[in-house]
Amino acid sequence: MLLGKRKVKIETERLTLRPPVHSDYRDWSSLRLHSHAFLQPWEPTWAADHLARKAFTNRVYWAQRAIGNGSALPLFLIRREDQALLGAITLDNIRRGPAQAGTLGYWIGQDFARHGYMLETIKALTHHAFHKLDLSRIEAACLPENVASRGVLEKAGFKYEGVAQSYLQIDGRWRTHVLYASLRMDRRGRTEIGQA
Repeated sequence: MLLGKRKVKIETERLTLRPPVHSDYRDWSSLRLHSHAFLQPWEPTWAADHLARKAFTNRVYWAQRAIGNGSALPLFLIRREDQALLGAITLDNIRRGPAQAGTLGYWIGQDFARHGYMLETIKALTHHAFHKLDLSRIEAACLPENVASRGVLEKAGFKYEGVAQSYLQIDGRWRTHVLYASLRMDRRGRTEIGQA
């Protein structure tokens, strides 16, 4: 099922989740710059032009293409009360056929962390993926020491599944990640966060 040209917008209690647009550049670059030290331990090393307008423009065009061909669903978190950009979430690597799966990635600005916004977002996007995109499995990975990310995944109903050695380059080096998944018809029992 391709997402096609239709507009994608998901409403939560406090947020609107929508694709990035060109006019988001200033808010996005300001939020990323302000939150750099907060995000750096958990993200790939930024390219030299990471905050450049041209790089952001390319990001917007990639988002449009990915939504159009059904390969990813990149969304910005916009707080409705003041239209503030809080962060982003992407359902990427959407696989059809026997898998019917996708992979979550997300970040939130330093000033907006630990206010429940990402939990609200993950729950809403997971519901959308299962009920609108007909996916069966949503995967996520994070660093073992990222207690906040592990906690939000657990609270959103994701279950710990194991460890992937040298999974991604984070902050300039290959890092092992812990793996989580949420299944549309999940009958697995609760798993403990400290199993890794």
